[in-house]
Amino acid sequence: MTLPSSWPGYTRANALRGLLIYSSGDSIAALLLGEFSLTRLAVIALLGSTVYALEIPNWFYQVDRMVPPGGTRAALLRTLLALAYFNPLWVARHMALIGWASSGTLPGWSILAVASHAFALNIPLALTANLLIQNKVPAPWRFTASALYSALMAVYYAVGRVWLG
Repeated sequence: MTLPSSWPGYTRANALRGLLIYSSGDSIAALLLGEFSLTRLAVIALLGSTVYALEIPNWFYQVDRMVPPGGTRAALLRTLLALAYFNPLWVARHMALIGWASSGTLPGWSILAVASHAFALNIPLALTANLLIQNKVPAPWRFTASALYSALMAVYYAVGRVWLG
């Protein structure tokens, strides 16, 4: 099966990277929290290798088309466009899928408040990470860099939850 040329970022390499990076980060976080399960591992691996490996590189491709690199204004706009993609709805979807993979049930609408809070607390770090990813990392490696950032954040949140209760 081939995808339309308008989706140039979905490659076997990105699918493999998404599978390995997202599932590794989430598995480490789940182990730290005592929430590891093979079902959750399988769901995150599938999500990372399909949905995320399709959506994220292609959003980054669109960012490149909308705002070519160059200059402070472009760098800021590229960063904000990346941040706009990883918005509270994206965070809520990710949290909901983790919840479903862990317990077999989907959380209620309150997940939007939790995701919005997590998104807001993470803005300073996310701005910095996305500034670097969108403006310093070569285009073919942006998905990998973004996935690594997400995996590190999963572990960071898990460690914080363990240490802070």
